[in-house]
Amino acid sequence: MKAAISLNPDAEVVRAVREGLERTGGYCPCRLERTEATKCMCREFRDQVADPNYEGFCHCMLYYKSYGKEGE
Repeated sequence: MKAAISLNPDAEVVRAVREGLERTGGYCPCRLERTEATKCMCREFRDQVADPNYEGFCHCMLYYKSYGKEGE
């Protein structure tokens, strides 16, 4: 199966997180720390994307990793 990254289907969540990213200069608005590890797309989610067994949302709920069918 091929992994796919998509935005949260809840437009209000996407709007709120994007506003937060604007305010923080691209850092996860859900984190207090401002480091390269918390710059969107954060290290935590990139690590989760790399994990073949992970399916779910990133910490701030902006992105979702799912599995599509081969060829999609």
